[in-house]
Amino acid sequence: MSLRAVQYLAMITAVAVLAACASAPTPVKSAESNLKDADKAYAAHNYDEAIAGYKKVRESYSSAELTMEAELKIADAYYDNKSYIEAASAYEDFRKLHPLNPKAPYALYRAGLSHYYQITGIDTDQTPVKNAVTMLESFIAQYPDSEYVVAARAKLEDCKVKQLEYENYVANFYIRTDKYPSAIKRLKEALVRFPKSPELDQTLFLLGKAYLESGDAAQAKATLLQLQQQYPYSQYKEKAAKLLQKAAKMQGTFVGYSSHRS
Repeated sequence: MSLRAVQYLAMITAVAVLAACASAPTPVKSAESNLKDADKAYAAHNYDEAIAGYKKVRESYSSAELTMEAELKIADAYYDNKSYIEAASAYEDFRKLHPLNPKAPYALYRAGLSHYYQITGIDTDQTPVKNAVTMLESFIAQYPDSEYVVAARAKLEDCKVKQLEYENYVANFYIRTDKYPSAIKRLKEALVRFPKSPELDQTLFLLGKAYLESGDAAQAKATLLQLQQQYPYSQYKEKAAKLLQKAAKMQGTFVGYSSHRS
């Protein structure tokens, strides 16, 4: 065989080997391997990479146990990445799919927190507050002995304070725009809904003001005196005193307001 023929044969062989290597299928990672890689990414706070890895595990349908573990870790990664809308959805999906799973209480608690951390200002959409209250109340009612109950109650109380602050905010707007019946209705309902809130002194002050501005001096007087008796150190005491004097003039009597200065 000539040298040229040998060279040609060697070239053909090399091309065939390269083609075979190129066409060989890429080894598919196991679900366990993808889970380990995702866990490493999660530990390194590379949450997007972790979520992508957990989704591969979930979509492999390798086993029910691995699928559930991946689903919950997806939610946790969203939560730790402060992607609270996605976290809330992922936790709620986990609960719906696995209501009897031992991690279901944890998922419900974290769903409540995910809504809680979407809360922004008093003059913005209040849906996150409502959703947080719903989730946290449900969690406390269903799992009263959970290790997360104390923290859940604290967040729930804060949500209710925010709800009352919003009611006061809206009522104050009604007062400023001369819509006194709407303000009175909203404030009276707030007194019933949030009877133990620390913000009720503002509610009583605004209610007294709304009554006074609407011309009902008697109700204004009764409400402001209630404020005086229940919240003697309220930041609204001086303003309330002036409103009481105005109400007294409307009624033709004088009403004093204790200042309780220390």
